[in-house]
Amino acid sequence: MSQVKQVGLLAAGCQPWNKDVCAASGDRFAYCATLAIYVYQLDHRYNEFKLRAIMSEHKKTITAISWCPHNPDMFASASADNLVIIWNVAEQKVVARLDSTKGMPASLSWCWNSGDAVAFVSHRGPLYIWTISGADSGVAVHKEAHSFLSDICLFRWHPRKKGKVVFGHTDGSLSIFQPGCKSQKHVLRPESLEGTDEEDPVTALEWDPLSTDYLLVANLHNGIRLVDSESLSCITTFSFPSAAASVQCLAWVPTAPGMFITGDSQVGVLRVWNVSKTTPIDNFKLKKTGFHALHVLNSPPKKKTFLAQSPTKNHHISSTSEAVPPPTLTQNQAFSLPPGHAVCCFMDGGVGLYDMGAKKWDFLRDLGHIETIFDCKFKPDDPNLLATASFDGTIKVWDINTLTAVYTSPGNEGVIYSLSWAPGDLNCIAGATSRNGGFIWDVKKGKMITRFNEHGKNGIFCISWSHKDSKRIATCSGDGFCIIRTIDGKILHKYKHPSAVFGCDWSQNNKDMIATGCEDKNVRVYYLATSSDQPLKVFTGHTAKVFHVRWSPLREGILCSGSDDGTVRIWDYTQDACINVLSGHTAPVRGLMWNTEIPYLLISGSWDYTIRVWDTRDGTCLDTVYDHGADVYGLTCHPNRPFTMASCSRDSTVRLWSLTPLISPLQINILADRPWEEIIGNTDRAMEPGAPPLLCGKVSRDIKQEVDKLSNNLRSKKLRWFSECLSPPGGSKNLWDLVAVLKGQDDSLLPQNYCKGIMHMRHLVRFKTSKAQELTTVKMSKFGGGIGAPSKEERLKEAAEIHLRLGQIQRYCELLVELGEWDKALSVAPGVSMKYWKKLMQRRASQLIEEENDDVIPYCIATGDVKKLVNFFTSRGQLKEALLVAQAACEGNIQSNHASVTAVSPTDGNNIEDYNE
Repeated sequence: MSQVKQVGLLAAGCQPWNKDVCAASGDRFAYCATLAIYVYQLDHRYNEFKLRAIMSEHKKTITAISWCPHNPDMFASASADNLVIIWNVAEQKVVARLDSTKGMPASLSWCWNSGDAVAFVSHRGPLYIWTISGADSGVAVHKEAHSFLSDICLFRWHPRKKGKVVFGHTDGSLSIFQPGCKSQKHVLRPESLEGTDEEDPVTALEWDPLSTDYLLVANLHNGIRLVDSESLSCITTFSFPSAAASVQCLAWVPTAPGMFITGDSQVGVLRVWNVSKTTPIDNFKLKKTGFHALHVLNSPPKKKTFLAQSPTKNHHISSTSEAVPPPTLTQNQAFSLPPGHAVCCFMDGGVGLYDMGAKKWDFLRDLGHIETIFDCKFKPDDPNLLATASFDGTIKVWDINTLTAVYTSPGNEGVIYSLSWAPGDLNCIAGATSRNGGFIWDVKKGKMITRFNEHGKNGIFCISWSHKDSKRIATCSGDGFCIIRTIDGKILHKYKHPSAVFGCDWSQNNKDMIATGCEDKNVRVYYLATSSDQPLKVFTGHTAKVFHVRWSPLREGILCSGSDDGTVRIWDYTQDACINVLSGHTAPVRGLMWNTEIPYLLISGSWDYTIRVWDTRDGTCLDTVYDHGADVYGLTCHPNRPFTMASCSRDSTVRLWSLTPLISPLQINILADRPWEEIIGNTDRAMEPGAPPLLCGKVSRDIKQEVDKLSNNLRSKKLRWFSECLSPPGGSKNLWDLVAVLKGQDDSLLPQNYCKGIMHMRHLVRFKTSKAQELTTVKMSKFGGGIGAPSKEERLKEAAEIHLRLGQIQRYCELLVELGEWDKALSVAPGVSMKYWKKLMQRRASQLIEEENDDVIPYCIATGDVKKLVNFFTSRGQLKEALLVAQAACEGNIQSNHASVTAVSPTDGNNIEDYNE
């Protein structure tokens, strides 16, 4: 059992390059990134979807996934290295593998007519059927489905008609096969393509669940058609609101016969259709980026019902019962939206579950990386932010407390191999790419501000911003140069190597010293204060190329290097020697990281999918972590929590780890309030062979300094500071805030973000009230206007909802009035008082009179404001109306808000005569 604990996971997004990358079964759905399959399942207790499994066994891009229609635990996946895998989802185990399929399995599907057979096809066919078990197990070729004239985009078995299958081709045609019938190859091309050799690939294909022959087809440019596979005719052609719209995916809605949904390819518009209507019933814009895949969950999550349904009044209807007229429906309401959940995958990797009935996201995993993540780094001055650089051409910045993406770079940079935060609070990231040189990205402004092209079109493998001298940035490249320049691009040094340079690292103790790792198996150290372009030291010993190098933050002159020979070597610059070789990885070493508190702790990540923790005093491996599903490329240490680290991998995930279990003796010493020398020491003492772990870094020194300044409350402050140092992010601060509240601390000392976590119940109402007030009063700039910032209307609505839940009905009504929702406000106003309700009615009446709106009549009559109404009618010359109202009031039919109507004005009686024509 590994001691290093995983404490956080950033799941990958859904890959946008293959068709069948999303599947659903019952209350589970799955999607795949490039190399791993993610399975989410509904947690019925909390009615929310949770990540249940990450299945990664494929070494090359996954091309298709399919859920077994008869057995919800059986699942199939195929990949570009001619491999098909059958999984047991519940056990996350491989049940069967088919290696070296003939041709790459580009599309794959379980056969509906037999329990355990999977069919797969390469781009040109033929269709292979793999029977997994039983007497007939093995691979057979479909007798007719071969020798196609155009590539296959996808294929679908008929769910009810045994053995019937349809193929969609890139030229826009379909091929249909069924046992006992003549096969139909390349039929039903869109009419506009007949007689041309233009291509219009089939993007989606689904059999009508209620018919044996009908089929929905979407072509990228020619839209959607409902076709009959028997008569080979087109029944309906559906038309789009705009010519620019094109369909990327579609799905039938099982709970609503005749209904289907489609996703646009350019923008994330979900359209709802009924086969009886050629135009969409409804359109929802869910996202800026286009759709990639759609699936409808068959059994929508059940909403918890708290009240038993009250029996309806008209339970037994007899001929004498009061007639209840049917509700009148608008054209669109007549097709009401079904209670269904659509699994939506987007071109930018976003994945979500959209509740079509409630028109809201039940779950949205936005902006995940869809490819290998090569590098990850915590922001030096705000370690809640973690940046990642990926093969998909973007850098993304994550909030590690909520595990969500907060910023993403513009993209389209080719591959981004490396990133480096600017020192201090500069809010910039330097990135290194495979073909576009280096760049500096301003994170807050969201734009590139500088580019470095000194390496030409050669890939830059590493970029490093000096943290001792913020004007200098180093890059190393496949062209054999390590270049040091100022941030405005002036070259300071060009260090030539015999071959490609893969890694570089600035010394933490000497601002003018930098180390490099080279393809020629050597580590070099350069000194920038001289004009020489020769290295100060060259370390030889590795037997294959050196990738990353890292200086120790705690021991001067010590550095480590990781190599393709599978070892990590520790070098002592002062002795010119290799002082240790760490052997254990079975593949090239990539990620390297020193711990910033324990001087002998070193962590490495490798292409063997593992992370290893080393004691560099004697070279022993203290722990091996096997959780990543592919090569581990980047490792980074949290600046304020030295025992929290992040790792990134070719499995497209970022994971957070706690190293605290490795130093449990230290934790016990802190809890037992042992003397300082058993907790904090110098590096020489800590490095003695067999010595217990001692803290030697900046974080622990700062804690000791703060504790030494205190005169009282020492123990709880010391415990608090050490617990924040040793525990992973996400909750420890909150816990200590609650401890302080329980111990009677003055509320004014609570930190600003206290209200974002779990609060003591005595603060709930107060903090919520102030949040509502902030939403209503603070100017837009506080919410950082621009994309994604809430509009004034949304803020007022949110504030109104908070006031309502706090029982502050009057504030709720006033905000609704500000939003123009008078009827809602008036229906709740009596909850304040009848007097308040009347005042609100009068305000509404005055407003309607100003607008000369006839709707004012009921308001005046309900509040007994006859005078206002009579004046309203008179001013419009409607004297008969005025007379009628005045007479009704005189006869006491209208409850006046005054003692008597006649007392309103002494001339009232005469006025009635005056009004008479």
